[in-house]
Amino acid sequence: MADRVGMGVVGAGSIGIRAALMHLSQEDVQDRVYLAAVCDPVPGRAAQAAAEYGVQAAYESLEDLLADPNVDAVTLCSPIGLHYEQGMLALAAGKHIHFNKTMTTQVWEADNIINTAAAKGLKVVASPGMMLMPRYRRMRKAVLEGALGKLAWAAAGASIGGGHINEPIRQNSDVLRNIDPTWYFRRPGGGPQYDVTVYALHNLTGVVGPAKRVTALSGLVVPTREFKGKQIQCDMDDNTLMLLDYGDGFFAFVYGALTGLVGDWAVPDFFGTEASIVKGKLGDLSFDREGDHEPHVVGVHAKMGENHVFEDMMQLVDLIREGKSTIVTPEHARHVVDIIESGYRAAETGATQELRTTFKTLPLEALTD
Repeated sequence: MADRVGMGVVGAGSIGIRAALMHLSQEDVQDRVYLAAVCDPVPGRAAQAAAEYGVQAAYESLEDLLADPNVDAVTLCSPIGLHYEQGMLALAAGKHIHFNKTMTTQVWEADNIINTAAAKGLKVVASPGMMLMPRYRRMRKAVLEGALGKLAWAAAGASIGGGHINEPIRQNSDVLRNIDPTWYFRRPGGGPQYDVTVYALHNLTGVVGPAKRVTALSGLVVPTREFKGKQIQCDMDDNTLMLLDYGDGFFAFVYGALTGLVGDWAVPDFFGTEASIVKGKLGDLSFDREGDHEPHVVGVHAKMGENHVFEDMMQLVDLIREGKSTIVTPEHARHVVDIIESGYRAAETGATQELRTTFKTLPLEALTD
């Protein structure tokens, strides 16, 4: 078993603070992982983050963080459009990686990450690990056992509303918490698909497996937003509707919308010839159980925000230290990237797109309640 993992936090923005710094500074994980370094290009932000959360070193550049010998792994808490470049730099420096959602914006980027990591013997975990949640494993078990009969269609998605502009953590004036949300509305990597629909897609594909084809419509509804008096010119679509083809007449409607919901946020509904799963229930049977939690989300972490991200980081820690396998794989994340990227291409061209990626799904024998 390896010693404690030295984690480098890349980006001290909203998710860097709420997921990485707040959780990994807790006493109960120090026997397995510690905050070795944090970097952020905003002058003074990393230094303040280090002072508040007990991080050993603070840097303004990723290159300096990657040169730190105490950093064994990094969690990329940076804008999604930077993930590929930063991930490749981390692999070149010999660091294991946790990708916050979404891993990359294009499939070829995900291919390079996966292949390079394998060639170097480095570990990669890619959020969001939604199938670690017991409710979705129970849904998959019900589908595989035929409780719904033959599947006909499904629906899943999420909307952004005001986006991240109104997050409380961004409303302060100090250097650590005065966090500009502009990138969420710009290319590459902005928009609800990469930001929130990614959860719905991981849930959907985790329960019923990889899709085969996608077609879509996509557009921009709100071209200008405002944050603290600053005008944000938006160039990334904020309203995308996709239709996935699973074959054998089974289709799924998936959306990343400006506003509104079909069903619950990011929770798929499934409709079959014999029964349906709607808002997390099969008839009157809920797929939630009292005491449910992800493996590491216990104690103080269960009461903290963004604990699903903490869980994914701890999956990487266990993978590095103990060689434990994980279902939070880059291959699953790549398939979701494939759907999103191909959906945008379908909307642009008007032609249905074939999906070329797949991933290993959980077999029935792994789905004990």
